[in-house]
Amino acid sequence: MGQVANIRREADTEAKAVARNLRVSPRKLNLVAQLIRGKKVSTALADLEFSRKRIAQDVKKCLESAIANAENNHDLDIDDLVVRQAYVGKSIVMKRIQFHGRGRTGRVTKPFANITIIVSQKQDQE
Repeated sequence: MGQVANIRREADTEAKAVARNLRVSPRKLNLVAQLIRGKKVSTALADLEFSRKRIAQDVKKCLESAIANAENNHDLDIDDLVVRQAYVGKSIVMKRIQFHGRGRTGRVTKPFANITIIVSQKQDQE
């Protein structure tokens, strides 16, 4: 009579990690996500380590979390992992005002973003 368990949306050879409320606009975060899409995990980590973007360190943490989920929760081999998906979504937007001359104000929006990284085990080509 209890609740039905949530079904797993990923395949058995996949693991996922989500970083929420990152203080960067989704458009800028998507530039960093493009760096790692489709790459091997080791290459993606190296690219994020030496990226000049500030948000790359948070994306690297999320990727490391996805790798740890794959290893510990799903018993996947780290050497065969590939970043299958890395997609960005909007989160909250803080609205502030900036005062100008003559009693006028301007609106300042401070957007937040989410990133979801899905890693999967590379299938051997036969």
